[in-house]
Amino acid sequence: MKVRKAVIPAAGFGTRFLPATKSQPKEMLTVVDTPVIQYVVEEAVASGITDILIIISKGKRALEDHFDRSFELEAELEAKHKTAELELIRRISDMAEIHYVRQKELRGLGDAISLARHHVGGEPFAVLLGDTLMQSSNGTPVTRQLLDVFDRYQESVVALEAVPQDRVSRYGIVDGTSVTDGVVLIRDLVEKPAPEEAPSNLAIASRYVLTPEIFDHLAQVRPGKNGEIQLTDAMRMQVAARAMYGLKFAGRRHDAGNKLDFIKTNILYALERPDLHDKLAAFILETADRLRAK
Repeated sequence: MKVRKAVIPAAGFGTRFLPATKSQPKEMLTVVDTPVIQYVVEEAVASGITDILIIISKGKRALEDHFDRSFELEAELEAKHKTAELELIRRISDMAEIHYVRQKELRGLGDAISLARHHVGGEPFAVLLGDTLMQSSNGTPVTRQLLDVFDRYQESVVALEAVPQDRVSRYGIVDGTSVTDGVVLIRDLVEKPAPEEAPSNLAIASRYVLTPEIFDHLAQVRPGKNGEIQLTDAMRMQVAARAMYGLKFAGRRHDAGNKLDFIKTNILYALERPDLHDKLAAFILETADRLRAK
């Protein structure tokens, strides 16, 4: 089976970024000059997936508007002969077939994924969390790396990232056995274990390729803390029934849902821009010298 569809959960309130997210979705916050959600969609497209379902909630209309045509803006740019800008905004609306479904009550990631069942239609699918950016270090998008592993084994695959032992309690952690370079056969998953109880330091890192059986398991998961349905609980059920793999991906994860990491991500992405690199690098060095002098 081939993976043809992607699901992007983007329904959360983004309370860590208030007041900025009072009137706009956190996924529309920009890294340099591009909304976080656009980077995520571009990763899916670069991985070969152009059928995308975004899970939204009330107040997320800006996401739909961003990926829709803006005829008034296009006409204005065309009249002013701003060809580059015109091509840029047209590319946003043309790069994928994007659909939306609303999560009426925020009941966790598992519940959000369950809303994709009708759209997925019995096929394997990719999941890309809408507030996390993944930078590849080998030229292959991280989602494409997972798809390559899926093509080999025809089983669910999750992205894995090694995290410091004192931070394992923030993540879902896998217990598994190395199969080939970077690929792990998962035996179990533990949600936010204490450091002394963690089976490894390999954390599930915001990208998944799941087989459609996950929907049956999600239907069986009982609500946990705050009435939320946890995707990890459904994945544990699936691991007990069939194989699941993890991939220690080549790249770096950026959590755009965390203030400090969001600021760092802006700096790192800006330094990769030819139009910004030199002046920003000079500013960083100048600031570092001032801080050392204090």
